[in-house]
Amino acid sequence: MHDLVIRGGLVVDGTGAAARKADVAVDNGVISQVGTILAKGRREIDATGLLVTPGWVDIHTHYDGQVTWDAYLSPSCWHGVTTVVMGNCGVGFAPARPDRHEWLIGIMEAVEDIPGSALAEGMKWDWETFPEYLDSLDRKPRVLDVAAQAPHSAIRAYVMDERGAKNEAATPDDIAEMARITREAVQAGALGFSTSRTALHRTKDGEVIPGTFAGADEMIGIGRALGEAGHGVFELASDMTIPEDEFAWMAAFAKETKLPVTFSLLQSPFQPNKWRDMLALTAQAQANGANITAGIACRPTGMVLGWQSTVHPFIRKTAYRAIADLPFAQRLERLKDPAVRASMVSEVTPQAAAMGALLQDFNNMFRLERDGQLEYEPRVEDSVAAEATRRGLTPEEVVYDMLMENGGLGYIYLPLLNYAEHNFDHIVEMMNDPNTVLSLSDGGAHCGVICDASFPTYMLTYWVRDRSRGERMPLEKVVSMQTRETARLYGLNDRGVIAPGMKADLNVIDFDALSIRAPEMVFDLPADGRRLIQKADGYRATVVSGVVTFENGEATGDLPGKLIRGPQAAPVLLAAE
Repeated sequence: MHDLVIRGGLVVDGTGAAARKADVAVDNGVISQVGTILAKGRREIDATGLLVTPGWVDIHTHYDGQVTWDAYLSPSCWHGVTTVVMGNCGVGFAPARPDRHEWLIGIMEAVEDIPGSALAEGMKWDWETFPEYLDSLDRKPRVLDVAAQAPHSAIRAYVMDERGAKNEAATPDDIAEMARITREAVQAGALGFSTSRTALHRTKDGEVIPGTFAGADEMIGIGRALGEAGHGVFELASDMTIPEDEFAWMAAFAKETKLPVTFSLLQSPFQPNKWRDMLALTAQAQANGANITAGIACRPTGMVLGWQSTVHPFIRKTAYRAIADLPFAQRLERLKDPAVRASMVSEVTPQAAAMGALLQDFNNMFRLERDGQLEYEPRVEDSVAAEATRRGLTPEEVVYDMLMENGGLGYIYLPLLNYAEHNFDHIVEMMNDPNTVLSLSDGGAHCGVICDASFPTYMLTYWVRDRSRGERMPLEKVVSMQTRETARLYGLNDRGVIAPGMKADLNVIDFDALSIRAPEMVFDLPADGRRLIQKADGYRATVVSGVVTFENGEATGDLPGKLIRGPQAAPVLLAAE
């Protein structure tokens, strides 16, 4: 008798092979048989008419703080994710000197929009070094598997103190110590090292975070520590201001160590075709023996603007600031007042750079829900500005009324990156490029304006089933993209494929009923911290290490998730693949 048998489902095994009807048996946490299974299971799931896939492996999250108090790591767990990799973009909480806790929280709050009060109350800081951080995580039960990367900003500040925080140049001794700490972290189980080289990532004081301007000597010196440890991904977020310079050291590191480098790639509204240059450089590096891949997103990186969001188009107006500190219920009553509306929509917003200008770009704002459906690929004629022209109103009037919909819980969608031409055609090219990997969900981050932890579900609902504006993606490819391919980049070769011997992380999905709910703002973080969440319907079961963790969207209460320490070997049957 098997521990678990999933019967009669359409198995999409993660390899890219054609889907086939089969049973799946699980014993001792691993898949024991795929095919026609006669033996009974102690537990059985009838998957007739349903998809059976590997569990999703999300390699770009920021649960570094939340993981210390939350056993579920929602929203990711609601979307069939069974493995998350955190510690991206060079930010995290280890190593951490006792007098640097508040400072590290401030960086995470500023860069990733995670409420600092929630982090301060939720984290107990029973660690200083990175190995101690992993030990702390290892002691806690959770619903899915987690893996961590060593963050550059924390390491640099730990070694260089104020010099590191202020981005002064590192000395050879500084680099040697940072390399030692990185090597120690990887040997303790970190899956890699991450850094940020983008001007977008800034502290509360407006300064770029530590490591942003680190020289090639520092990057390669730290990178060699991964080579000495024998494994590890080098992950970076970079503006690629002079891409050839970045690729020079990236390729030098990758060729010397034979280890992978992955960088974030999104279409810029200012240089809408630069992504093609990046992929050309990536292909050239690969041809020259450097394992470099581009981490891509399946939809725009954008903000969800509402009255409770971190920002919205009226945030800087005097009339709004006068009521901004009221409890939401009282604020909403004031917002319903026609006099308040008239004052707010007529007030001229002071000129401002960057974010202030974006919040007045009505040509790039859209209703998030249209005809009962979430619309992440809206047409330019559906913009707030276009609707205002059609209706003979000002854009401010249209936005105000949209925000007041649904009892004052209406949302506006503001795509920032990956939407320069108001379509997803470039994303199709990115996803079909052999040197890209699906990434950038930012699960656990940007709590007040973004909820992209729903990426894995969106890949199936929109890209496979619902897209009408252009090419869709094959089901088998989409499943492989967020299972085997993401797992393999980080050396997690024991998962991501439905085959005998592989880890029994699985999803059973009602594909026709699969849907993503609208975002909603909740206050369930420590210290009543705010975050946008997005739930899903259609996941009939999620399985981690052979244990059913969710049934029909409800948690079973079982917590089989573990801390992943280092790469995981493939089963013998797949080792030669």
